[in-house]
Amino acid sequence: MTSYRIKSDATGDVFECDSGDTVLRSALRAGVNFSYECNSGGCGACKFEAIEGTFTTLWPDAPGLSRRDIRKGRMLGCQCVPDGDAVIRFNPDPEAEPDRVARPQRGSLTLREVNMLTADMAEFVFEGDGAERFLPGQIAMFDLPGITGARAYSMSNLPNDSRQWRFIIKHVPGGAGTGYLFDTLQLGDVLPIDAPYGKSYFRPENGRDIVCIAGGSGLSPVMSIARAATRDPAMAGRRVLMFYGGRSPEDICTPGLVSELNGPGAEITCFNAISDETRAGEWDGDCCFIHELAERTLGDEMAAYDYYFCGPPPMTDAVQRMLMIEHKVLFDQLYFDRFF
Repeated sequence: MTSYRIKSDATGDVFECDSGDTVLRSALRAGVNFSYECNSGGCGACKFEAIEGTFTTLWPDAPGLSRRDIRKGRMLGCQCVPDGDAVIRFNPDPEAEPDRVARPQRGSLTLREVNMLTADMAEFVFEGDGAERFLPGQIAMFDLPGITGARAYSMSNLPNDSRQWRFIIKHVPGGAGTGYLFDTLQLGDVLPIDAPYGKSYFRPENGRDIVCIAGGSGLSPVMSIARAATRDPAMAGRRVLMFYGGRSPEDICTPGLVSELNGPGAEITCFNAISDETRAGEWDGDCCFIHELAERTLGDEMAAYDYYFCGPPPMTDAVQRMLMIEHKVLFDQLYFDRFF
């Protein structure tokens, strides 16, 4: 396989990038402190400029670039592969924790189980080719056969030595990635994986109680964090408040999942809401957006918690506005990945 030499004109960092691999993923595998968030073209955190050399863009219309960025020649590290050796200019990550976060590695996963949680959401269980190493809340990148662009999915389980990887994934109508996973992938099939990535991982050392807010398959990283918190003896005496929302009662799968979370760590309480009153039927719970339920439940204590949240962009945007603008919660207490 051909590889190219990429150099930072500001820091002097040099790393090798295999042909067909993205600038961002190669940099992170080499331990280079390259700023990023979603790793899938949506957030724009991994923008860079080419000082020397040329690149091929995998997703020219990625929303992470504005028209102004394009006019200035900026590109996304997660969407560009080099055509040869190059010199680039990029922003280092000011919050990088190299001693804590494992460098991503490429491997393969074999599908062993698919456990349906709702009519359109399942937990996929894979067996890997090595011990699973990641932090609760992180993501993996899948390159699915015949589909352009890698897909990011969050692990729902914990690091382990049994080579097991679990992902809660929602079947998106018309979605190429989830369409392949739900309709084509068979037990025993093997997929390439590149992991771990993501910045919204669990920080138990912060000392605060935890609020987790999720919608749809945003439940996956939240379950990983909740599992870690309830099993960690150092979390004893602290609380995890989980808020999960869906459109209808049929979307609410958390009671069964949360009932399995017990251990010497934090105590967990789960709150659920549906957003479509016309589909409530015999539902006797809350009918509202899930961030509204969190606001009513937490009241004047909003600033006392760390927040981990994941879900559709409108939900994560609403949660961030509520916390930072309406309740003045410090940004350092918010952990989320921006996906589009």
